[in-house]
Amino acid sequence: MVETDFPEARFFRTLNHAELWQRYCGFLDLSREEFMAIQQYLLLEQIKLVAETPLAKAIMGGSKPSSVEEFRRNVPITSYEDYAPHISDGREDALVEKPHFWCHTAGRGGNFKWIPYTRAAFDRVARYGVAVAMLAAADRREDVRLTPSDRLLVNLAPRPYGSGSLLYHFAEYFPYTPIPPLDAAEDPDFRRRTELAFRLALHQGIDYIFSLSNVLVKIGASFSDQRKRLKFTPDLLAPSVFSRLGLAWLRSKVARRRVLPRDLWGPKGLITFGVDTPIYESELARLWGRVPYQVYGTTEMLISAVQGWNKKGMVFVPDLAFWEFIPEEEWRKAQGNGNHQPATVLMDELEPGKQYELVFTHFHGMPLLRYRIGDVIRVLALEDTNSGVKLPQVMFQARASEIIDLAGLTQVDERTLLQALANAEVKYEDWCARKEYRQGVGYLRLFLELTEPRPAEELERLLEQQLRTMDVDYRDLEGWLEQQRAVAVTLLPRGTFRRFYDEMVSQGATLVHLKPSRINPTQAEVERLLRLAKTADRR
Repeated sequence: MVETDFPEARFFRTLNHAELWQRYCGFLDLSREEFMAIQQYLLLEQIKLVAETPLAKAIMGGSKPSSVEEFRRNVPITSYEDYAPHISDGREDALVEKPHFWCHTAGRGGNFKWIPYTRAAFDRVARYGVAVAMLAAADRREDVRLTPSDRLLVNLAPRPYGSGSLLYHFAEYFPYTPIPPLDAAEDPDFRRRTELAFRLALHQGIDYIFSLSNVLVKIGASFSDQRKRLKFTPDLLAPSVFSRLGLAWLRSKVARRRVLPRDLWGPKGLITFGVDTPIYESELARLWGRVPYQVYGTTEMLISAVQGWNKKGMVFVPDLAFWEFIPEEEWRKAQGNGNHQPATVLMDELEPGKQYELVFTHFHGMPLLRYRIGDVIRVLALEDTNSGVKLPQVMFQARASEIIDLAGLTQVDERTLLQALANAEVKYEDWCARKEYRQGVGYLRLFLELTEPRPAEELERLLEQQLRTMDVDYRDLEGWLEQQRAVAVTLLPRGTFRRFYDEMVSQGATLVHLKPSRINPTQAEVERLLRLAKTADRR
């Protein structure tokens, strides 16, 4: 295909930077009132579009709401179980139109959640994909550095997972150069894909990177050791690679430090996702030379919220879904009562400092209506005075099911534990945590594989101190639990998580099962870890 065959590429030939910015990033100039007007209009259009489909009739009970209020009052909040009989086997007769493509989630609990995407919906997703690339590279408003054929290092799950599907179909809209090529990027072995990507990047260079933040930290942290073990094969002695390595060595010598990835590549943008991105932000910037840019998306909604150009809080996009938010007190009430239908608020009713669980309704003929995805966000502020963005600033906090509740007083999630580990300067390979009970009292059990030896007792004391500092409610646990510590650490030998990964790969496990869940791993996952730890002890 030539550049003129890509729908979005032509605008980079015909529009100036101000016009490009308005086309792709103009949503950041919306007021809350304008945002809500778009939301309400598109919701009513969605109802008209899908109301007569078998799936919508099943969800809405045959009704056809004529207002936002009627829709929220009469249509129940749904889960994937409500849709599975209609779409889980790839059926299309219950949908408004034949899907452009299908993708699926990682399959927690052993079951994939299949989501069909319409062409109209992905047209909008693709435009936001361009916006993400522009904003990731920008340092100010109307700072457009993205160009067609920019090189993107791809380090994501392959199709039909959501992230791989996004990149594969985005290639139909904008002529970027994937590293490795998309067919190689669909290799199911994550480590092999990563090694290939960076080997090719030595030859071709990198303009953008799209990856989990903790993967980029690990690659950067081990970079020096990798350089020491580097064998000068004919491949590495190619002129382009030899020159890149030589310049990187010189840059590091001038700076009087070891070689970092930033010495080899100068990416325009570092696009990351994961709850740990804010924790690793300064380290990622040091390693790669760019402040990481965060995007929030799921399989059910490939791009949901994005940062502005100043890379602070995220804002929801206005025209891919109708957003509702379950206040924390409501979703906690629903956890104890399966029959409770939680109340929701809208974007213009959010309050700073509070947590909400997401509910959304698809636009553009997509199937999900008042869908409870299980993700929790925290509202940082109602606007960003620094950039002038008037929309609520949010951050993704956790999944509602991946929170450890202690004595009903405080909740510990992945982000909290990541921050506690970082504050305590714990060097680790990986970890997972769950709630356990001792004499009827609940506490937090952390399974931890260190890269630098430290006593478990010391780690328990340090992590307890950090959690007390970070969470005022955590300090009350001592009185309720009648014990000084609510943290217990089980140290795992080096290589335990790697052996877990290798064993699951050998058994043909799906992507989500290659590692134990960070928060609340299953009993089977914990037993496998402990068994592999005993094997490692004997080596």
